Amino acid sequence: MSGNAAGAFFMVLAMTFFAVEDALFKSVTPALPPGEATLIFGVTGLAIYVAWSLWQREPVLHPAMLRPSLLIRTGFEIMGRLFFALALAFTPLSVTSSILQAAPLVVTAGAALILGEHVGARRWTATLVGFAGVLLILRPTPEAFRADALLAVAGMVGFAGRDLFTRASPPAVSTRQLGTLGFAVIVVAGLLILPFDPAPPRLPGTSELARLLLTGVVGVTAYTLLTRAMRSGEVSVVAPFRYSRLLVALAFAYLFFGERPDAWTLGGGALIVASGLYTLLRGARTGRTRQDEVQAVNSNSGPTP
Repeated sequence: MSGNAAGAFFMVLAMTFFAVEDALFKSVTPALPPGEATLIFGVTGLAIYVAWSLWQREPVLHPAMLRPSLLIRTGFEIMGRLFFALALAFTPLSVTSSILQAAPLVVTAGAALILGEHVGARRWTATLVGFAGVLLILRPTPEAFRADALLAVAGMVGFAGRDLFTRASPPAVSTRQLGTLGFAVIVVAGLLILPFDPAPPRLPGTSELARLLLTGVVGVTAYTLLTRAMRSGEVSVVAPFRYSRLLVALAFAYLFFGERPDAWTLGGGALIVASGLYTLLRGARTGRTRQDEVQAVNSNSGPTP
């Protein structure tokens, strides 16, 4: 199996596990307050990553975690985890998962506006089309506006900011250390939601606790597979397979939660996925063109004296 094929395989597997994580979490939150559920989920994943680091005889925390880029990344991840947990609790899974797919488009816009990367007119157009898809899901008329979907939008922006500043994160920080930081952030998000839970904390039932513990295991597995995917093949080839998460999430929403996405949600999701795929493919094509130009210049230049 080639590197790109392996990367695509691990990416689809990772997105499937992420969709399972979302469905498990959503199955608990109708009865258990979302802050408490988020807290238990975060503690479970944090314990797994800490134990893994200790087993590998590496420090649980790395000094580079205090660098400004990682601190900003942590702030965005708190935002993403906090609002995404609320979205899973109060918004249909089909709507939440569709809006989440706009994160790569926000990363593209952020890379241009914050990191100074070149983004051409075509990719800006694709980004605007993707945002039009988000508006379709939110509903374009005051009568049908989905206020609860704004939770998913805020979560998506937080995750996009996290991904954007991940590019500047120190490579010395291992996957396990990043995972420890990520799940510590989930614990913080749970503590922030806790005071606003609609019901006071209570001891979870056996089934609820089992599902939340399983959610933590599935979340760690998904994060690890995602890292494996991004390190196995070319980013431009592997990244488009992120959109498989939406297909799995829509299937789960239909089978387990009785959701029937309407035309607005399906149409908006299709626009987001299409524009995201175009953005990724356009970026890959541009990168190859520039690489070919550099190679051509190098091949035409003679040896330096």
